[in-house]
Amino acid sequence: MTNNRRAVFLDHPSLDLGDLDLSALRDCFSELQLFAQTEPGQVTERLQGAAVAITNKIPIDASAMAANPDLKLILISATGTNNVDLAAARAHGITVCNCQGYGTPSVAQHTIMLLLNLATRLGDYRKAVEAGRWQQAKQFCLLDYPIVELQGKTLGLLGHGELGGAVARLAEAFGMRVISGQLPGRPARADRMPLDDLLPQVDALTLHCPLNEHTRHFIGARELALLKPGALVVNTARGGLIDEQALADALRSGHLGGAATDVLSVEPPTTGNPLLDNDLPRLIVTPHNAWGSREARQRIVGQLSENARGFFSGTALRVVS
Repeated sequence: MTNNRRAVFLDHPSLDLGDLDLSALRDCFSELQLFAQTEPGQVTERLQGAAVAITNKIPIDASAMAANPDLKLILISATGTNNVDLAAARAHGITVCNCQGYGTPSVAQHTIMLLLNLATRLGDYRKAVEAGRWQQAKQFCLLDYPIVELQGKTLGLLGHGELGGAVARLAEAFGMRVISGQLPGRPARADRMPLDDLLPQVDALTLHCPLNEHTRHFIGARELALLKPGALVVNTARGGLIDEQALADALRSGHLGGAATDVLSVEPPTTGNPLLDNDLPRLIVTPHNAWGSREARQRIVGQLSENARGFFSGTALRVVS
């Protein structure tokens, strides 16, 4: 344990837009220094003398840990831990804690929102009205784009943890039948259908699983071809789960009824991405904001505070290393 309670938040605006109450977090530390953004070359210097580092996406590697012997705790203001060298943390005796389950309501409603937008062709109808096509119609309504009802359709879930379960309950409220697929790299379960059996059955597919060596690009051209013609695909998990070029090709070919993603393989997509091409039909891209409701972000503040207090009291919570 340490008497030093100085903390540094390396990328504070990734969590707080000035709309959160940080008092519980501040109360955990003798000093909490907030940085708007930290470049890789600034990490070591900014952690000098700090016992606690808080990061959302800023990498903390072995060299930064070795150069900061006062560092005893790393708090990740997210669930993913890929930005922290966990093996190095263990070697240096640094505890690493993350946040979990904070965004379930926000991400679940975003997933269903995307699915509803695809099913009702909301984007296409909005553009038609803006272009004056309804005003020029010869009858009272405009029905140029096929509308699909979710009731009676089958939703395939890939990832049936807390988030997948929340999406399943919302989908069932719309009258959908929900089935869950077996994830690669995990033991087979009777209530999880093999992927090749699941894909031809579903009218919509949503992803809620982690990205790892087993799931990277596990939805590729072959898997997309197994889906029914007109099927919908929604990804609010991680961009690397789907082969993005294969998804773009499936949309251009007309095989898919539509797709929506809140995530891309590289974020922000400063060097472009196949899913950002202007000619892709029936695609919705949102900027990794499904998790970002004020309520969800305030839950993160609460969990960061709990993790810090637990560590200082000798009962660390949500320990990942």
